[in-house]
Amino acid sequence: MIGVVGGGIAGLAAARRLQSHGLDVQVFEASDQVGGLAAVYETAGDPIEKFYHHLSKSEQTIVDLAEDLGLGEDVEWRIGKNAYYVDGTVHSMDAPWEILAFPHWSLYDKFRLGMLTLDVDVRGGVPKFDTYERLEDFEDVSALEFAKEHTTENVYRTFFEPLLDAKFGERKEDVSAAWLLGRIKFRGERDILKGEILGYLDGGFGTLLDALVEDVGRENVTTGARVQDLDVGGGAVESMTVETADGTEDHAVDGVVVAAMPTVLESLTGYPCDIDFQGTVCSVISMDESLTDTYWLNVADEAPFGALIEHTNFVEPERYGGEHLLYAVSYVQSMDDPLWQADDDGVEETWLSGIEDLFPDFDRESVNWIETARNPRTAPIYEMGYLDMVVPYDLSEEVADGVYYAGMASEAQYPERSLNGGVVAGYEVADRIAQQGTRTAPAPEQ
Repeated sequence: MIGVVGGGIAGLAAARRLQSHGLDVQVFEASDQVGGLAAVYETAGDPIEKFYHHLSKSEQTIVDLAEDLGLGEDVEWRIGKNAYYVDGTVHSMDAPWEILAFPHWSLYDKFRLGMLTLDVDVRGGVPKFDTYERLEDFEDVSALEFAKEHTTENVYRTFFEPLLDAKFGERKEDVSAAWLLGRIKFRGERDILKGEILGYLDGGFGTLLDALVEDVGRENVTTGARVQDLDVGGGAVESMTVETADGTEDHAVDGVVVAAMPTVLESLTGYPCDIDFQGTVCSVISMDESLTDTYWLNVADEAPFGALIEHTNFVEPERYGGEHLLYAVSYVQSMDDPLWQADDDGVEETWLSGIEDLFPDFDRESVNWIETARNPRTAPIYEMGYLDMVVPYDLSEEVADGVYYAGMASEAQYPERSLNGGVVAGYEVADRIAQQGTRTAPAPEQ
């Protein structure tokens, strides 16, 4: 039997792939709900993810998985409208004429930024079309300095610096240009007249998780099950100790996939990971009416959030019983951050006051409910030299034979974390296990 630690999308994808190779699998999830960062809240209609999610056109692996699970027709490609809040005004940034009309950039600023998004390096006056192809070439280049050199000082100050501040806070100077370029490529598919093309699943990504659990077999997925220890003393993993509400039990295993944060890996095996992570405080705000007409509003302002993501300007509110759903989110680099320390009421007051400052006509009476989620490790800090710190898929040399890793510190989640990266990581470890020739006998019939 192969034991999988973690019932997020990486763990479930690994389990399904392992079964396709003829292996017996058991998934153990410590919380009461599978899904990890893709877990959901209930609404008046479809469920909504606790942390915002969408797909880019480049994420084919998860689209193929949905197709395999019978959900191919539920993958919807929609326009995710983008805008930028500067000096009290919301500026749409989708159509070319909207970008050209943006008053805070000169024509030269717009040209330099446009060339960067098109993968054209115009430094020195001679266009080069292959400069940005290999992201790893920019691993040791500061995103801050890269943005200044490859666009303009004004574009950096008015666009990239607020983005880096919102995403990485006090760690922004450590971030590599590889992350910045990866983000541009990740969200680079556009309808030239309408805006960015992004994907969503009819019914939400919770339907994909449900389908995965059904396909793997509910009898093979245990929630409320915390893996406490792995027996790797003999140079190969032999058993795992799992605690549930019914007590503690040892399970004999032929291999283990740790599809969780690297802190879990370290607690179970002693393998250290040098990657730093940051946390997120994210609330879903249900309202009677829309706040704006855009999906993703970047905010260049002294606001408590770097962006407001109005989900129901992406997926129609009728799917949610008429509720208008808005994400307010902030990354935190320290657990001492006042926002992290605040209780839910304090967080809600921070968001609502911030929205009122930006939109004086906002009426708190239009708010139906607010749900707040927190996670201390939602995203890596993609600092310079990041690739040297990723955790290998196969940890036979570092830990013991039969130990594999498919969590967020894996290479599949570089240079941007995503649900697709979780599926890729799950597949990578499952295929490696199969290639090693590990086989278990089918469980006897009861």
